[in-house]
Amino acid sequence: MKLTHFDKEGKATMVDVGDKVLTLREAVACGSVLMKAQTLKLIKKGMMGKGDVLGVARVAGIMAAKKTSDLIPMCHPLNISSVVIEFTLNAKQSRINIKSTVRLTGQTGVEMEALTATSVAALTIYDMCKAVDKEMVISDIMLLKKSGGKSGTFNRAVVA
Repeated sequence: MKLTHFDKEGKATMVDVGDKVLTLREAVACGSVLMKAQTLKLIKKGMMGKGDVLGVARVAGIMAAKKTSDLIPMCHPLNISSVVIEFTLNAKQSRINIKSTVRLTGQTGVEMEALTATSVAALTIYDMCKAVDKEMVISDIMLLKKSGGKSGTFNRAVVA
């Protein structure tokens, strides 16, 4: 295994994907926001002062996926075909779980777009709720799976 974003002299470089075959590619990332039980209740009831927390976080995550190449220096601008952001509220753990799925047909993968979508959705939840809960914790942001391209399929073994 070698790092692909460095040239022979060790300088950072963008990988040339021009000769790669177009394939259907998909990546799924997840993360979570741990919060006080009362904060989760306010989100669930739609009573957070800034509005629909999950609706805004969903839009922010979609926008972030589309802007990933503006944020991560070596990412290619991509013509994404689909971004789906899902939230699962876990009252027992006082946590919101986030899952982002990004798809395209292209020459490079969408792992960074899925991870960015999850991260920004989590940050948006934090931003919209920080007035009532500054102790929220964003955690467990990770790639769950990816498919397409020369490197094939990756599936994370187990997520606790």
